[in-house]
Amino acid sequence: MAGALPAIAATSGEAKAASGPETASASGAKAARGDPAGSTLSGPQAVTLTVNVNDTARTLQAEPRMTLAEALRGPLGLTGTKIACNRGACSACTVWLDGAPVCSCMMLAVDVGTRRVTTIEGLAHGDTLHPVQQAFIEHDALQCGFCTPGMVMSCAALLGHTPNPTAADVKAAISGHYCRCGTYPHVVAATLAAAGARKE
Repeated sequence: MAGALPAIAATSGEAKAASGPETASASGAKAARGDPAGSTLSGPQAVTLTVNVNDTARTLQAEPRMTLAEALRGPLGLTGTKIACNRGACSACTVWLDGAPVCSCMMLAVDVGTRRVTTIEGLAHGDTLHPVQQAFIEHDALQCGFCTPGMVMSCAALLGHTPNPTAADVKAAISGHYCRCGTYPHVVAATLAAAGARKE
């Protein structure tokens, strides 16, 4: 029939023949990924990762698209880290990477490498809470609690490099955090109290 579309190859063999032989670079890429001969996989699969979380080496299977937040909450079972906006806008998922606060929803698990990850679960020493954690309780610096782990991580990081912060320092440290409950004044008071407790 005039103007008819060309027939689609009925088999993978015919499709391969129609598209020409596989290039050496494509074949090499498959071999590097460990794809079996004749594999029809179209993308990278889960890989084995070992990450240092709370001073413990943890091994997991992670797809290259898995974020650090997803890895922590999923295969690693550390659900203290919360996922809210999932786009780095609210900071609920804040953890430390080599001691610096980062949004774990904005980092891929495969990109962590040898860097140390600290979550809210790793902040306390046994049954002894970090001064910031204790101060948050004493100053009612939480309501629903969903943003609290991230807030605590940022405030604790602040005290790590600024032992005597001002209220302005605390406000700057939590400026990227979104709290729908409006606990900000209590968070500032709690962090300043924690700084005082660390001096005693």
